[in-house]
Amino acid sequence: MKKILSILSVLLLCSCGTTQVSDVTEESVSAEEETITETEEQTDEQESSNILVVYFSRAGENWEVGNVEKGSTRIVAEYIAETVGADLFEIVPVEPYPESYEEMLEIASAEQNENARPEILNTIDNFDEYETILLGYPIWYADMPMIVYNFLESYDFTGKTIYPFDTHGGSGLSGTVNHIKETVPGAEVKEGLPITGKAVQNQFEDTKSVINEWLINNDLMDSVKSL
Repeated sequence: MKKILSILSVLLLCSCGTTQVSDVTEESVSAEEETITETEEQTDEQESSNILVVYFSRAGENWEVGNVEKGSTRIVAEYIAETVGADLFEIVPVEPYPESYEEMLEIASAEQNENARPEILNTIDNFDEYETILLGYPIWYADMPMIVYNFLESYDFTGKTIYPFDTHGGSGLSGTVNHIKETVPGAEVKEGLPITGKAVQNQFEDTKSVINEWLINNDLMDSVKSL
């Protein structure tokens, strides 16, 4: 009888122990699943953005800086997009501009005289999702390249906010902020940021502080990730 009771006691203890382990395991798995779900939701929130950085830039031979592998406007645009956590879109022409600076000037001058709209290779399918557009471009003949006008006329900017920035050889914004306002009257166009191409190519670490200050002054501070 004592042996039978001992055996029953062991079986009961084993049974209870197994049940407890099973409960803990199920709770742990459930907690892990919740954690994974929360992490995925946080990641999705971090990846989604209502800010878009759009830019047109040209590599090759540039004013005062010689041949460059990456255009000055592109350098600024990539830095801004990374800093504010924005999406990035490059305006790519169907017909690439020549690397020669003199040849580019001839084409740019002809396009401006003809009020041309050079064709753009790529498009933004989800443009309506963006509320804030940071628009970057070089200054060609005291104005935006004509392909940038084509971009502005290709989308509905009603209710959106545009923050222009440009790279130049000494002409600043050259009236382009007003040109943008005239081209897309439904948008709110903020104060622009002019930066010389020479500063971008040769002193970009110093130039970052100027960009950061502009972002902060234009109420983009909450989106800034690293200053």
